[in-house]
This record gives sequence, structure tokens and C-alpha cells, in this order.
Amino acid sequence: MSVESIFPRLEPLLPQVSKPIQYVGGELNATVKEWDSVTVRWALMYPDAYEVGLPNQGVQILYEILNERDWILAERTYAVFPDMEKVMREHDIPQFTVDAHRPLKAFDLLGVSFSTELGYTNLLTALDLAGVPLHAKDRGDDDPIVLVGGHASFNPEPVADFIDAAVLGDGEEIVLKISDIVREFREEGSPGGRHEILRRLAATGGIYVPQFYEVDYDAEGFIEAIVVTEPSAPERVAKHTLMDLDAWPYPKTPLVPLAETVHERYSVEIFRGCTRGCRFCQAGMITRPVRERSLQGIGEMVANGLEQSGLDEVGLLSLSSADHSEIGELATQLADRYEGTNTSLSLPSTRVDAFNITLANEFSRGGRRSGLTFAPEGGSERLRKVINKMVSEDDLIRTVAAAYSHGWRQVKLYFMCGLPTETDEDVLQIGELAKRVIDTGREASGRRDIRCTVSIGGFVPKPHTPFQWAAQLDHETTDERLRKLRASVQSDKKYGKAIGFRYHDGKPGIVEGLLSRGDRRVGRIIEAVWRDGGRFDGWSEHFSYERWERMAGEALADTPVDLAWYTTRERGADEILPWDHLDSGLDKDWLWEDWQDALDPDPVEVEDCRWTPCFDCGVCPDLDVSIQVGPTGQKLLPLSVV
Repeated sequence: MSVESIFPRLEPLLPQVSKPIQYVGGELNATVKEWDSVTVRWALMYPDAYEVGLPNQGVQILYEILNERDWILAERTYAVFPDMEKVMREHDIPQFTVDAHRPLKAFDLLGVSFSTELGYTNLLTALDLAGVPLHAKDRGDDDPIVLVGGHASFNPEPVADFIDAAVLGDGEEIVLKISDIVREFREEGSPGGRHEILRRLAATGGIYVPQFYEVDYDAEGFIEAIVVTEPSAPERVAKHTLMDLDAWPYPKTPLVPLAETVHERYSVEIFRGCTRGCRFCQAGMITRPVRERSLQGIGEMVANGLEQSGLDEVGLLSLSSADHSEIGELATQLADRYEGTNTSLSLPSTRVDAFNITLANEFSRGGRRSGLTFAPEGGSERLRKVINKMVSEDDLIRTVAAAYSHGWRQVKLYFMCGLPTETDEDVLQIGELAKRVIDTGREASGRRDIRCTVSIGGFVPKPHTPFQWAAQLDHETTDERLRKLRASVQSDKKYGKAIGFRYHDGKPGIVEGLLSRGDRRVGRIIEAVWRDGGRFDGWSEHFSYERWERMAGEALADTPVDLAWYTTRERGADEILPWDHLDSGLDKDWLWEDWQDALDPDPVEVEDCRWTPCFDCGVCPDLDVSIQVGPTGQKLLPLSVV
């Protein structure tokens, strides 16, 4: 039965809202299929505004993979701004997709990609606008199955009440497997209804269905046990790992937005995973092992993506792009191919010890020379050892000296505040390092117009990392340390105008910490915040710490735990963590040992296991995978110069 577009009802209302173009759709390379021509229908959501969500690589990849199958339909939906939500409620307009403006409730599956936990309230808005019951237990056979993926899905417990299932790891293959299971279920006449389809998903061993697990707490509020209540569900849910990136060269036809978005470039993921072993970095830990895309594969993706999109900037993305084992050859060959065109090539934030001027010159050969970004993370040498960021101050100074002497004028340095064992002195060292960078730049270039921007984020302990046991720094201390740092730099007239600061206060980090390491009881807080008007918590103009603090107090009043229990408390070795039944491949004992190494008076550093013997993190044997590195011997030939 066909589903009508709600656009005729929506269009007359668009002049009443800000940025109406984001709700219109019709982008280049968007796909609209006949509803009746397929058997499985997906709505894919990035739970943030269109301008943030449309460039998201994960959603674009899944959108294209699903729509390539003639029996699957996939459309996109994004969070609507509060003014649009008000209009939709007043006129009874349901949450809709931007492709064919179909109501969300009509789809078989709603797949939500969470790259940050601060989008949780936006999911509740979408479900409520769609007419889908907020709680999974209240949904019927006609409601879509709500699945979440992305980095935040490695601990979906805070939203366990609101989702039907979660997928850990890479989505390319598992979305097709899920689609197959749903198609087969439908062809059989949907026997057993909603419970049966969820049982079949759980039985794969790689799809987490929270309602098939019961969590018991002791009198002090700690988790006593996580009990499987459905025989088909696994004791531990496995992560999905895509090993051959060249076989999945997506997105082939990137979406080109009609409205302005945060990134307007064609992004190519040149490798996935990272084994540098930074102890704070969840992304690096949960995406192991390293899997590289070949030079030929990258070259074909760049050529095809530019042709299909008309974009003129290519971002070569990964967690540490300069660590690709053939990055030098890749830079030279791409620069050769696109020299003389208006195509620019860029690397995201680069590790100090992987950067070299030759590489930078190749990427700026097209004429565009933006600032360079490096992430030392910790202000002092001691703190960088604690977090296993093996970059010395001398390494950084040598690198920036070379950059400034070759014509760069601006460097951005990224740090964190609130790292384990951090002191006021460690944070003040950030200022001293920035001053030394300015001095180095002035000396190397012979100029005074040298700039250094210091960007500081608050540290949030994340699941599946060695720091998952760490106490988070309270927001008052975070703010006081940053105030001292700013004052120490601005008081010195020699550097005051040359060094810029960017940082947020510590309060959003506390809420992110609550959501990242929370258990199922945190769901009460999320729902209470949402009912009180909480939306777009990742946006400073919408975020309210006072609301989160107040609702946490009310929601947890009948429990022995509170906001501080979830955030500023250090965990012990024997504590059952809310995500212990979700397997990222990492051995928990190894993570604990690495945490102890960090706390050592002389912190123990761990090398990148791509180039050294194995450190027994557990991923490769547990997942039956292996690290992939070049050289592959493949080139970008034929080098058809544009």
C-alpha cells in the first residue's frame, strides 16, 4: 500500500520557520523510489540539524548501499529545529523524510547514527513527532524497529528503553543482513510479530536487543548482574568489522546539499582504525584493527566522487590520515593528477610525528594553503606520557619551525583539560608551549604576523578505553584551570594578540560524561530533560546544564546514585560496567593494565602495534582479523592529468 508524501501539507508552512531549505530535499544524487516497488524500507536518521547531518559519512554510505538493492528503499531524516517542531505539532505534521517526505512511522526500520551522546533528546523528539511510542516495550507490530549505530552505540544503555536494537562497529554488511532477515520474516507472513523479528536479529550474535537482557543492581546502586532473558540472545554481543575497504568504495555518488552545511567537500576514508593507543581515544580503540584502502582504490574514489558531485575539495579522512603507510606516494600522485585544476586536497588534524613539509607542500600544491592543525592533547611532557601521546615538545617545535619557514603563518593546537592525574601546572604548560610556538614562528619566518590558536576540549572518559575507570574532573575545577591559563597568556603583552583561545565551559562535558558511561537508570533523566524542553544539547544556545542537573536529581531521587556517582567517581577493577556484555574485541584485563600503566609515577608508554610486536589487546584473535598495512605496490596509474 503506497504512502503519500506530506509535502503538500508541509510546503505552505515553510515560510514560518528558519532555514526552510533544510526540509525540502531534492539534493543532487538523492534517491527516491516507488514505495510499492520494494519489500524493505529504511529511514536513516542523523539526530542533529540538516546542516550537521547531511555531510555525515556513515549515513551517506548506508543510504547508498541500501538503495543500490532494487528491493530496498532508504530515505533520510534529520532533527527539526524547535521552531519547526512547534509548527509541526500545531498542524499535525509527522516527522518526515527529506527524500520523498514520507512519515517515519510508515517505515519498517529507523536506523539512527549516534556519533555523540548529546543527540539523545533529539531522537525522542523524532519518535514523538512520528507517533512512535517512546518506549520500546509499548511498540506494536506496525511501528518501525528502532536501531542505533555509531560510536555512541558501544554503550547504548542510557537509551535502552527507547531503542529496539543496537549494532556495534561497521555498518556496511550488517544493514544488508538485517534487511535480509526482515524480508524473509515478511515473506513468511510475520509469524510471532515484533518479538519474533527481534529474536531473529538477536540470534545473529551481532545485534544487541536490550529488552532481552535484565540488569540487577545491589543496595549501593552498583550493577550486580546482567542476565540474558532470551535463549537466542548471546551472552556477549559481537562487533562488526569490515576487512576489505576496497570492496566497499562508498559513497560513490555523494549527496550535494542545497543548503549550507558544516563540510562541503568530498570525503574519502583512506583507512579505518588506529593502533596508536591513545588512552583517552574511544574512536581509536573501538575501530581496531587498522585496515587500509589501496592507492588505486583511493584514486578511483576521488576521481569518481569529484565527477559525480562537482565539489572542488577532497578530504582524505581517517583517525590519523598521515599514518597511511603510502601517504607520501598518495599525496604526490594526487597532486600530480589535479595540479592546474581548482581541486584542493586536505588532510584533517595531523599527528606531529607523522607530519612532514614535503607532504604539506604536496597537499597545498593546488594553491590553497590553510592553517595547520596539530593535537598534542596534553600540555606537559608528563601528561602526554599518561595519555600515551608520544609527542615531545621538541618534536612539536621542530615541526612548526619547518612549517613557518615554508610560508605557513597559522598553527592550531588542540588540547584537553581534565585528563587523569592532571594538575594546574600541566594546564599552564599549554600557555608556555603556545608562547614557544610563537617565538619559533617569528624566528623561522622573520615576521611578526604569526598566529597560534589554542583549542581546548574537556576530557570525557569513554567506554572501551583504558580511561573508562577514570574519575571525570568536576566542571568548577575545569573552568578555574582554563581561567588561570587564559590569564597567564593574556597578561604577557608580547603574546596576548598572537595566541587565540577557544574552549567551552566544563558543564556540557559533565552531561556528556553522564550519558557516555551511564546505565539504564540514566534513561529516566534523558526522558525528563526532553519533557522539560531539552533539545539540541550539543548546541551551546540550546544546552541547559541547570535542566540536566535538576532532572538528574529528580529522576534518581529513589536510587542510591546521583550525577556525581556517574561522572566524578573513579571505578574499581571488579566493578561490572554497563557495557561489559558488549564486545568491542578489546580484552578488559588489557585495558585495566594499560590504565595502571598510565597511573604509574613514571607512566609506561605503548608503541603503535602496527610496527612492533603485538601488545595483546585482544582484537585480532578475538575477531579473527589482522592489521593491514602497505605498501600494496598499486599506483594511481594511469595518471590521466585533468
